[in-house]
Amino acid sequence: MAQLDTRQKLAILADAAKYDASCASSGTTKRTSLDGKGLGSTEGMGICHAYAPDGRCISLLKILLTNSCIFDCHYCINRKSSNVRRARFTVEEVVQLTLAFYRRNYIEGLFLSSGIIRSSDYTMERIVEVARCLREDHGFRGYIHLKTIPDADPELVHAAGLYADRLSINVELPTLPGLARLAPEKSAARIEGAMGDLKGAIEEGHDARKRFRSAPRFAPAGQSTQMIVGADSANDGDIIASASGLYDRFGLRRVYYSAFSPIPDASAILPLKRPPLMREHRLYQSDWMMRFYGFQPAEVAAATDATGMLPLDMDPKLAWALKFRAAFPVDVNRAPKEALLRVPGLGTKAVDAILSARRQRRLRLEDVARLTVSIAKIRPFLIAADWTPARIDGAADLAALVKPKVEQMELFAA
Repeated sequence: MAQLDTRQKLAILADAAKYDASCASSGTTKRTSLDGKGLGSTEGMGICHAYAPDGRCISLLKILLTNSCIFDCHYCINRKSSNVRRARFTVEEVVQLTLAFYRRNYIEGLFLSSGIIRSSDYTMERIVEVARCLREDHGFRGYIHLKTIPDADPELVHAAGLYADRLSINVELPTLPGLARLAPEKSAARIEGAMGDLKGAIEEGHDARKRFRSAPRFAPAGQSTQMIVGADSANDGDIIASASGLYDRFGLRRVYYSAFSPIPDASAILPLKRPPLMREHRLYQSDWMMRFYGFQPAEVAAATDATGMLPLDMDPKLAWALKFRAAFPVDVNRAPKEALLRVPGLGTKAVDAILSARRQRRLRLEDVARLTVSIAKIRPFLIAADWTPARIDGAADLAALVKPKVEQMELFAA
């Protein structure tokens, strides 16, 4: 095989990394080099773009160490049997690329993943060495997110947490049967065991920092994971239940969803086409419902249809409201925050504004209209000082009244 230069490797390994969605960079501690020491920062504007909860754009160099792999997962384009062009960075090449891109103000940090080469431990050693070299040899203070290898020695994973802001371990698929069928060389028990160990190490690190100011930080932005949607037979209800369990058991900061994308020379057991991208979007919205809107997993799952799938033509919060009409209308002047958060079209900022404003006066419908995109679509769910909705007996009639026609109603409108 002809020797590849760094630019050619970058073209191959940056493209190969696009299938990994779990690269957001929210939640890290603030570090800068404004004191004249070190290099880089985790702040400012800044090629992969991730977004923090406050909307700030974070630019990351997102690459694989290598797209070679000893595993043969059916859904992965980098699997052992895949007919793709292979490349591999050295540790020094990744370090120099990161520094060069940062100095040109292209990026604010690094997202590094890898196929498995030689062994899990060998691969993890290379990943850790990249982070160590950046932090210790070059004083890099930008953001680092490392994808860890579940089968690697726990000491290597622990070392990674001392250098990285965030660590992630992919669960790959939402159900055990799906993982066993499409990735038989991977073990759900080992993946979850590694996630549990990582959770314990993060908690220990936080406790140590409370007691000793000199204690080293350990993955201050926590851990995340990713699951592939549409590669197996799991429906949205299964995925919602799986994500909820992961949040509860492992204290994850985020679960990312990646719609399955058909790959060249695919296995016959894979679907022939990708699921609708809107399905991935609806799952993210259901995730927000559990994390920020106070919905229990069973309540979110109740928004699915008879096949366990979330509707594609409306957001899951609206679908839930149409199914549980007895919870509405909600009085904006008297209802508790929990009830207001369930009104379709009212986001967390709008609800906070309502709670603040109603301390001063009784709110009219026009007051609420200033806080939402379309007051016409949420009027059936609200009572205001000058508004009580007419009774609509037919669920189909109500759906026709509020269901989006062209533009999708914003679930998370400010």
